[in-house]
Amino acid sequence: MSSGYHSSRLVQDARRDVVWKALWRHHFRHQIRPDDTVLDLGCGYGEFINNVVARRRIGLDQWAGSADHLAPGVESVVAPVTDLGAIADGSIDFAFASNLFEHIPQEAFARVLEQLRGKLAKGGTLNILQPNYRYAYAEYFDDYTHVAIYSHVSLADFLAANGFEVIDLRPRFLPLTVKSRLPVSPTLIGLYLAMPFKPLGKQMLVRARPRD
Repeated sequence: MSSGYHSSRLVQDARRDVVWKALWRHHFRHQIRPDDTVLDLGCGYGEFINNVVARRRIGLDQWAGSADHLAPGVESVVAPVTDLGAIADGSIDFAFASNLFEHIPQEAFARVLEQLRGKLAKGGTLNILQPNYRYAYAEYFDDYTHVAIYSHVSLADFLAANGFEVIDLRPRFLPLTVKSRLPVSPTLIGLYLAMPFKPLGKQMLVRARPRD
């Protein structure tokens, strides 16, 4: 993303850090072990990776300004997500991408997946959080940088077509954005994640691993 995108569409918002602290507490800490190496693809302001507790944390983004927002101890890699050359083969236990793959063409997404297959350690996973077009179609193109469309069905199929096995699929994991009048509260986020039905859920969460 260009610096203009971060000063217009994706300005820094303290509410996002509240959300990610709660997501770490209520969800991701149960999937990431203390001795894991975690890679945040398109880490942006670092709200996810800064809240992770792990042996090694890496934030990758083509936006050079991202490095200024990463917490002490988080390694910064300035590169497009299609270039994972700085990441050692077989080193990543938990790769994460939030609101990323709708911003790049399918050909680029396929290149990311091809590289990730070699970067993931044995048992390593790719975890994707992004808008689910089936439920977010009305707002999907409010973001002028969205170039690809995925529902939970098409994303799972695309991963399968590119050598990954989906092991967890949650079509309605979170509401679409913090840009609303709804309060952003850690307690409410925890309650929402525990709900069996999520009527406001417009973001999906997909967890996948390389297929043998």
